[in-house]
Amino acid sequence: MARRYDSRTTTFSPEGRLYQVEYAMEAVGHAATCLGILANDGVVLAVERRNTINSLLDESFGSEKIYRLGSDAACSVAGITSDANVLTSNLRLIAQRYEFTYQESIPVEQLVRSVCDVKQRYTQTGGLRPFGVSLLYMGWDTRYGFQLYQSDPSGNYGGWKAACIGHNHAAAVSLLKQEYKEGGNSMKEALHLAVKVLSKTLDINKLSADKIQIATLTRQGDRTMIKVLSGDDTNKLIAEFEIEAKKIEEEKKAGSSKAKK
Repeated sequence: MARRYDSRTTTFSPEGRLYQVEYAMEAVGHAATCLGILANDGVVLAVERRNTINSLLDESFGSEKIYRLGSDAACSVAGITSDANVLTSNLRLIAQRYEFTYQESIPVEQLVRSVCDVKQRYTQTGGLRPFGVSLLYMGWDTRYGFQLYQSDPSGNYGGWKAACIGHNHAAAVSLLKQEYKEGGNSMKEALHLAVKVLSKTLDINKLSADKIQIATLTRQGDRTMIKVLSGDDTNKLIAEFEIEAKKIEEEKKAGSSKAKK
């Protein structure tokens, strides 16, 4: 039955569904995992890296997963990379035009809403298809401070304390609900939580800097600092998490042994 209604974005099914939009969301669901956590003193983005192993591939032209959008905002993407390139270029253009006109950075939600209007238009115009990509945005502005947003191929967006898109996002969100502190996390706690969630949800045996990429957004004085962690910093963070996890596991075993006695 669906085949009668899924060839065009402008045709609703009898159930009121737009199948092309749902197919775009399905494409995002099979993409590399992207995770965002809002901390009291910043924002963390962590993404899975699915590198193509090829001896002829120029490593300097690897697939980019974290995009800087302006002086106060950045985003990560899950989905079709070519679609992501179009949307991030649009985001950068919007941000630069606003800064050139008003001599200040664009508010984060206004930036997100502007590109979501573009995404929504692609769901109702004949001859076009929805963008097969979801985005996580981190940013800071003078009104709301640190912010984390997520947007879907449909053009919907929302603000979050923690969010995940891409492969195994449901399991990651479930874990975030359990581990995220209601009063907020410090940046250090957010980084450790990001590593913990990725370690339990990614389909890999062991985390390493080759498998994940982490970026942070913080404030130093009157400047917003967006930093992508180096491979050494990422491996150090992973090692700290593994030591802590091993310690907790040993304490559980010791407690279980005492209970048996």
